[in-house]
Amino acid sequence: MEYNDSEAGRELGERARKFVDEIVLPVEREHTGEGAVSDAAIEELREEARERDVYCPQIDEEHGGLGYDFRDVLPLFEQAGRSLLAERAMRVAAPDEGNMHTIELVGTEAQKEEWLEPLVAGEINSAFSMTEPAPGAGSDPKMMQTKAEKDGDEWVIDGHKWWTTQGSEADVFIVMARTDMDAHPYNGTSLFLVPADADGVEMVRDIPHLGPSIVHSSHAEIKYNDVRIPEENLLGELNEGFTHAQQRLGPARLTHCMRYSGMAQRALDVAKAYLSEREAFGGSLADKQGPRFDITDEEIRLHAAGTMVRDAAEKIARGEEARHEVSASKVFTANVAQDAIDTALQLCGGSGMSKDLPIADFYASVRSFRIVDGADEVHKRTLAREFFSDVDPEEVSEVPTFGE
Repeated sequence: MEYNDSEAGRELGERARKFVDEIVLPVEREHTGEGAVSDAAIEELREEARERDVYCPQIDEEHGGLGYDFRDVLPLFEQAGRSLLAERAMRVAAPDEGNMHTIELVGTEAQKEEWLEPLVAGEINSAFSMTEPAPGAGSDPKMMQTKAEKDGDEWVIDGHKWWTTQGSEADVFIVMARTDMDAHPYNGTSLFLVPADADGVEMVRDIPHLGPSIVHSSHAEIKYNDVRIPEENLLGELNEGFTHAQQRLGPARLTHCMRYSGMAQRALDVAKAYLSEREAFGGSLADKQGPRFDITDEEIRLHAAGTMVRDAAEKIARGEEARHEVSASKVFTANVAQDAIDTALQLCGGSGMSKDLPIADFYASVRSFRIVDGADEVHKRTLAREFFSDVDPEEVSEVPTFGE
């Protein structure tokens, strides 16, 4: 199915498709079922990605990327999602992708040199440290407890965070903290760049969690105990942390959508290949109406998801916030991707549950998408408020009444 992608976007997506098919998938198949792929193997894939001009396309050339517009990188993100290795190889995996975007967008030149460029090069890793244990910020970020206070030419951060993705491997954290306790959190919260080796950064544990096995993925619990950082580590404007977080989350939610759409498409491709090879009940399973209709339903919904995401991306590219379009895209795509991967696993039977195929890892990975970057319920709450904002009482002026 075709989309209104630009020629540059289509060419980038095609290069990415060839890279995934010719380079990444053979490595994936070699390691499937054997645990996490080594950092050395990932670095070899990155070298090939650089050679093929599909490495970090979303960051400007001056910082080591390829300098593509946001709308044009979407086809590559979709191809990257077809393998958990590909998104890391092309340096478009979360959370680094969103963190690089944030530093590029609101960071100082010194911050870009110190943190962004090593991130683009793959020399360091990063994490976004926002979510807190109860009674702190979760789905309601206004409940944030972590605070940062100015002391001379330093900021002092105290707080307790968890579910900090890639926290155990991170060299730098983007930490969200309250900086004006008298203001509403939306107007009194800031972002800070905190080196992982700063005094007072306490790595409590990696939280055991549902997730894939072919790539290592941590979600850390971290305490910030009187962590002192220089004042120049403030990221963006003081008390504008929520504004900057939204600038980060809009595009990040859409790139998540594209990656998981690619993952779902790959799962369906595996299922179609399996059904075509497997015979039972007097013929090929691929010829049975039930599986064919199941696959067709998922393909239709994936196409609708891709169209929604591109519509939201177009608005962002024009400078619009597109908050509701992003929320709708995120909720719909998360559920479509989950359903498609579940369908693929079911159609592959026992083989789908095995680690010999990638579907089991996809299944373990996709479930988190309905929670990360805003749970379904949070986005639906936002959308419902919009949908009920202009109720016209005249629509029920002729409703039947009784006893009058």
